[in-house]
Amino acid sequence: MSSVTTSLSLLPGSGLVMGARQLTSPNCDDRPSGSAPDLFVIHGISLPPSDFGGPGIEQLFTNCLDPKEHPYYAEIFGLEVSSHFLIRRDGELVQFVDVFRRAWHAGVSAHEGRERCNDFAVGIELEGADDVPYEAVQYEVLASLVTTLRNNVPTLELAPVVGHSDISPERKTDPGPAFSWETLNRLLG
Repeated sequence: MSSVTTSLSLLPGSGLVMGARQLTSPNCDDRPSGSAPDLFVIHGISLPPSDFGGPGIEQLFTNCLDPKEHPYYAEIFGLEVSSHFLIRRDGELVQFVDVFRRAWHAGVSAHEGRERCNDFAVGIELEGADDVPYEAVQYEVLASLVTTLRNNVPTLELAPVVGHSDISPERKTDPGPAFSWETLNRLLG
């Protein structure tokens, strides 16, 4: 495992993960009264599409995307979206939103009859594309993050891990067929 995966912990009294680079997104708000995180949603993202390593994802989640930088950016300019976490292809973990707040990642969605998954989910983006295999270190960091949160947030202790495609099957395909649920489940034990 990479060094980042062995050093994750929750900052006492908060929903901030120590070991993650903190980059605050304005695209979040309070969860509705009575809602607590009890679901993990895995996403896949790359900006521009299928291009890895650039600043586009972070720019999107912090409302700093330049629509002139790439034609695709002009199409998505003005979207106010975020996720709690991003796991880059090299294993770097970035946190945008405190896990106790609502990030705007799921859109129109439902899980087991409950709509509006943003209200009760933790969104985790993996830098990738549906048809490009994810890196081994991304699975390691993902498993470490899920385990850390399950061990420190009581409502996440038994939380299922699903894909964006599971909660929005008519609209979304990520994390895609290249994502190995077997690998993640093995790492989670």
